[in-house]
Amino acid sequence: MDQIDLSIIEHLQKDGRKPFTDIARDLGISEGTVRNRVSRLLDERVIQIVGLADPLSLGFDAPAIIGVKVQPGYLERAAAEIGAFPEVSYLIMVSGEFDLFVEVMCRDRKHLGDFINKRLHQVQGINQTQSFVILGTYKMAYGALPTINGFEIRD
Repeated sequence: MDQIDLSIIEHLQKDGRKPFTDIARDLGISEGTVRNRVSRLLDERVIQIVGLADPLSLGFDAPAIIGVKVQPGYLERAAAEIGAFPEVSYLIMVSGEFDLFVEVMCRDRKHLGDFINKRLHQVQGINQTQSFVILGTYKMAYGALPTINGFEIRD
């Protein structure tokens, strides 16, 4: 990967639908070069082009981040099981007080409570969880603009 690849990625992080002709013009290279490099980056799974959505705007009224402590020897198995739950949108291993952070998208508090008590706590090896309900989003990844109380947040 070189500086051209990094510059193309930077453009796509700001707008995943930006035309290759615009990227090529901005970088002073041909559209074919951009197209070939993006294709390679996608094939090598260096990048993925996806749409980011604000969960509150989609009707998920109880998105949350859950810190999870896992018994030694169960981490990989627990992560695989947790990652298979449809409510889980993001799952990472971390250092510190918790072993995993799990982002979940739940319709309401009942859905969140059921997810935690009837599904997450049933995963073998989980010792403890701590939940943090997302009340609003001020910044999303790569400059995506969230909404708070129906109003778009701008720079």
